[in-house]
Amino acid sequence: MSKTLFQRIATGLLPLILAACAAAGGAQNTPTREDGRARLAKAEALFAERCKKAGVFIHRTAESVEGVFLMKLRPQGINHGDQYAMDDPYGSDHGGDAYFKSFLRGNYANSRPEKPTALTPPRNAYLYVEALDPKDGRRYRYTGSMKVVGRKDETAPNVKSNLARNPNYDLNNYAFVLDKIPAPGPMPRYGVTYDDISTREERDYWIAGSSLKVIDLQTNEVMAERIGYMMDRGQGNTNSGRSPWLFAADNACPPFGSRYGAAAQTNQTEKFVESVLKPILEK
Repeated sequence: MSKTLFQRIATGLLPLILAACAAAGGAQNTPTREDGRARLAKAEALFAERCKKAGVFIHRTAESVEGVFLMKLRPQGINHGDQYAMDDPYGSDHGGDAYFKSFLRGNYANSRPEKPTALTPPRNAYLYVEALDPKDGRRYRYTGSMKVVGRKDETAPNVKSNLARNPNYDLNNYAFVLDKIPAPGPMPRYGVTYDDISTREERDYWIAGSSLKVIDLQTNEVMAERIGYMMDRGQGNTNSGRSPWLFAADNACPPFGSRYGAAAQTNQTEKFVESVLKPILEK
């Protein structure tokens, strides 16, 4: 074979060789459908194993509790998709001031009141909660009440029609407002805390683990604990704005009691605490 003919053949084959190499490299970097199925199967097996130790464990309850001490506060933001942030996505319900409000009597009459049933008893909540302020390390007491926070626009069509029907129509806007003062006297006897108990391996497969405890601070006794896990079956898929931890709430043990678990996560901490520490009914 002449040198010129060999060069022509090599030149013609080079693009085909390069294309084949690129295709092989791409196949290695792109998970196949079977890879996805195998990954989900491993995730589900790991999740099922963790669920064997999940559940609600109440060892002792207390009656006529006025207030509780929040040993750990929730961050302001809620984690919807950070795979490795160990901030307890399973136990997530409220952040910042809303976490305090969720424990206080009177809050539920204002925001999304729940209809009592045999499975969801009426919410009473507590007269106050206390916590250490991370800024100064001092203990504060938080209470709340409905207050006037503004006034309706008298030119708005619906307000005008209400005024036409009732000249005494209340033009005030109300909201449940948090009050904070230095804590008087000794701290509450009972405390509430939570921990993210996930491992790196569990988070690799979009599994989040949670421990929520009620503790007698006088005896250091754990009165009750809820251990829970949830897993995103989409394994972190964020297509079309999908939020993995919100979807994971639909696949939880113990379940949140709703078809849409993320909605049922709201107020979950107070619900559990109230099942252990029965609030005082009259004060």
